[in-house]
Amino acid sequence: MERTAGETATGDAGDRAAPSSASAGPGGMPEHGTVVGILLAAGAGTRYGMPKILAHQGDWLRAGVDALGGGGCAQVLVTIGAAAPEMPGGARAVQVPDWRRGLSESVRTALLEAADVPDLVGVVLHVVDIPDVTGEQVRRLLGACGPRPGRLGRAGFAGSAGHPVYLGADHLDGVLESLSGDRGAGPYLAARTDVIEVDCTDLGTGLDHDRPDV
Repeated sequence: MERTAGETATGDAGDRAAPSSASAGPGGMPEHGTVVGILLAAGAGTRYGMPKILAHQGDWLRAGVDALGGGGCAQVLVTIGAAAPEMPGGARAVQVPDWRRGLSESVRTALLEAADVPDLVGVVLHVVDIPDVTGEQVRRLLGACGPRPGRLGRAGFAGSAGHPVYLGADHLDGVLESLSGDRGAGPYLAARTDVIEVDCTDLGTGLDHDRPDV
């Protein structure tokens, strides 16, 4: 298993991705090509009692946008559905018409939007209900993944896979074909043997908040 300096690969597969044409600059950010951050926030938050995009007076929304933008994403898209608050600076809302069908519709809508971005290298998927993820985790993930269009990666916390997730542009069609119901990119990643697992335990818990008492 290939490991990145300063990081631990917690999965059972190393990085076997083919080199891409995108070259990395200082800090692992691409000198040529664009990384788009996607914050998934369209759901109603039924178990939480309100749309999580509105939680804590919008603090979770702002934290997610700041993490993606501060971590190296040139553009940040936020999926909206059950609620449509004003977007923080640096983010653009993407309406998900069929958000009630589950997470797959949010991921589908956002990936199709990102696919139209010129010189797309890859996307970083994040979810609004993990507020302790910051730009540090995103930078570490992108550094481990190149970022390059042929690579896949995800953050891990205490041995468990979590968010954010990196999807190289070469994988977007495959992810789109795999989407169904209330699941996102997880099934696609689970079927792969080339996902780079990036340990971020030292940077946060990575815990999602499904209920107000968590």
